[in-house]
Amino acid sequence: MNASATASPAQPPWRLRGRVRQWMQRLHLWLGLSVGLAYALIALSGSVLAFQQPWLRAAYPQLAAHALPDATQRAAVLTRIADEWQPRGLRAADLPLAGLPAWQLYFKDGTRRYLDPAEGSLLLTRSRNGDTLQFLHYWHTHLLAGKSGEHVLGVIGWLALFLLVSGPLLWWPGRRHLLASLRPHAQPPTRRWASWHRGAGILSLPLLVLVSLTGTLMIYGAGTAQVLRSAFGDPSKTTAPPALAARAAPIDWNAVLIAAQRAMPGAALHRVTLPTARNAQVVIRAQARGEWHPVGRSTIWLDPYTASALASDDATRDGTGTRINDAIYPLHAGRVGGWAWQLAVALAGLLPLFFLVTGFLFWRARTRRRN
Repeated sequence: MNASATASPAQPPWRLRGRVRQWMQRLHLWLGLSVGLAYALIALSGSVLAFQQPWLRAAYPQLAAHALPDATQRAAVLTRIADEWQPRGLRAADLPLAGLPAWQLYFKDGTRRYLDPAEGSLLLTRSRNGDTLQFLHYWHTHLLAGKSGEHVLGVIGWLALFLLVSGPLLWWPGRRHLLASLRPHAQPPTRRWASWHRGAGILSLPLLVLVSLTGTLMIYGAGTAQVLRSAFGDPSKTTAPPALAARAAPIDWNAVLIAAQRAMPGAALHRVTLPTARNAQVVIRAQARGEWHPVGRSTIWLDPYTASALASDDATRDGTGTRINDAIYPLHAGRVGGWAWQLAVALAGLLPLFFLVTGFLFWRARTRRRN
């Protein structure tokens, strides 16, 4: 008997079939045309925010043309900040650094103020309603609706991930037809829009999943950190020392910063939280060598009256789960990997709008053809 006659027929490629496929097609279509709009607008704002610092320097040139302060000037400005701005709702202050040579002050109402690095005089005030970048940042992180908007953003993030995963499941043509199915077409319209939509989606899938997943996980920051620490069996992190009673004594800010640098040699000191009536500790966020986070996840707690370190936590010595969690924000915001990754993150922010438009045009062309 002929061998070819006895050979078993080739197995068809795996595909979703039946009611599961029908329901997934419907969900992909209607979620794409509804949630896809919000996802596209959120992602577009992310493309702008990926270049936040260059935009900030371009929009406000008064922030860039400064020399970094010396130790005496830093101490004098910190004294002025504590006296002048802390009673007005100051949360924390970023030290002047090469990327932004000005003091950046964060307030409880979301306002940011920028001070001359050497003198401490006010250079700029940015509010959520009066500044484009601040507005986009609040939209991107809270949908302009505070904590409620953040919860809605989390739901949109999971639905967006469903769209990204369901697309390839609906499209999968089998390995033999993989390359042919990615070829773009010009005509007819239904084939054109479908080929552009699925081709761009498949090629950009790893990037989009990474950016969307990291953004969604950041919304559940404490829960994400706990799950990752438990999954990798991380040891307990260094906890903050007991609160320090406030005293009517002057603070030598130069000595405090020297003590912080001595507690964590080689680290870049970034963000200072000033003493309060409830807790007189000075807390400094620092970026240890090897950290991706632009502000750093390392922390130093200090007694400002004795200029001594009470405790410190070097983030580079944390467990695997904690270090993965610390990498989520830099990966999402394009703050690691230089210009190449920054451009990739900005491109990822443009793609959801492309999918929304091509998906809508495909749906419209198919509906017209059927009618």
